[in-house]
Amino acid sequence: MKKKINNMKNSKSIFQSLILFLFCISNINAQELLTIEDAVKTALENNYQIKIAKNDLKISETNVSAGNAGMLPKATASIVDNNGIQNLTQTRTDGTVNKLDNAKNNSLNYGVTLDWTVFDGMKMFAKRDQLKELQKLGETQLKLAILTKISDVYATYFDLVQQQQQLTALDTTLVISNQRLTLAQNRFSIGKASKLEVLNAQVDLNTDKVSLLRQKELYANTKILLNQILARVATANFKVSDQIVVDNSLLLAELTALAEKQNPQLEAQIINKRVSELQLKQIKAGRYPTVKVNTGYNFSESQSSLGFTTQSSARGLNYGFSASLNLFDGFAQNRNEKIAAIEIENSKILIEEQSLSLNAQLSTAYQTYLTNLELIQLETKNVAIAKQNLDITLDKFHIGTITTLEFRTAQLNHVNAIVRYSSAQFQAKLSEIALKELAGSINF
Repeated sequence: MKKKINNMKNSKSIFQSLILFLFCISNINAQELLTIEDAVKTALENNYQIKIAKNDLKISETNVSAGNAGMLPKATASIVDNNGIQNLTQTRTDGTVNKLDNAKNNSLNYGVTLDWTVFDGMKMFAKRDQLKELQKLGETQLKLAILTKISDVYATYFDLVQQQQQLTALDTTLVISNQRLTLAQNRFSIGKASKLEVLNAQVDLNTDKVSLLRQKELYANTKILLNQILARVATANFKVSDQIVVDNSLLLAELTALAEKQNPQLEAQIINKRVSELQLKQIKAGRYPTVKVNTGYNFSESQSSLGFTTQSSARGLNYGFSASLNLFDGFAQNRNEKIAAIEIENSKILIEEQSLSLNAQLSTAYQTYLTNLELIQLETKNVAIAKQNLDITLDKFHIGTITTLEFRTAQLNHVNAIVRYSSAQFQAKLSEIALKELAGSINF
């Protein structure tokens, strides 16, 4: 009977374990596997800063037009209708006086006029070129916004990968701590260990549980942060890749050459210099005459209750031209040209400053990148050594030939080695991302 009860208990336990296993599997499958490519794609589609930068570029593109540069004529339609009621008195040269109360007067004028500036010292052409440069500036600013956000996506995503690796390490440590506690309890029950050994094992187990809970909290908050960057629901559940692959083939000379060609911040300064030069061209156009042609077709009609002419009307075409030349404006022309020339000089200085800063950032980031690559190699060896040490220590602990303090030290050394290795990979990846962002070569 007792054997039957035990069999029933074992069957029930196996069934419960099976249910728990299936639940865990379904929970894992329910999580979306978010790859770095999917994360980048989602950010490009949803991120708010990128959307705003795209709209700003559309504005710049819309502004590039011949009409906005002042190259097209302006046509205006107008209508004016005036009416009045007055008490009139007229005295003629022969002494005759005419009086009329509540005399009605009205006039109606309407027509279409066209004005066209045909020459303004080439100002309109400089304005058109400046609008095109501003469009290029908008494209550069969009590129900068994309690079910045994609860099954030990469950094946050691989931070999650790092934390996920640390969670795995802490889970393994928790399993070992549970085994240690069980072993200590068994040894205590047969009189081969003191109560102190059991209490120490319990304290260490609780410490590991606290570390795991803290790591889970950090992991969950980082997932929320990534969802925010991707402009998704904050509670959207997903899992990330379990590996960090670092590109160890980057060369400083190649990165520097790429940065000089496509770094968006340096590009923006170069474009700003071109905009300043075109602004000076527009100002210098003020030294030349402005020639306009105009034409129109107008109709006018007027009626008066008193006077020599009680009604008149006219319609027809009129045309002509006008020209103007600034002779003296209080030296404003000279002053504006000097200011525009100084703006160009400032643009040159900013380009030099940006170029120097870019080279310094590249050199610093590259040195950090090389150091992190060496750390990865070192920490890889440390993980292997710590794992081997833990295995030997665990075997010795099972047979009772080492102290709990020695075992705990080996256990912590193994966890810390894994954490350092994961951190070295993550830091190397951050260095890689920073270098590619500076070079404007992040693949998106």
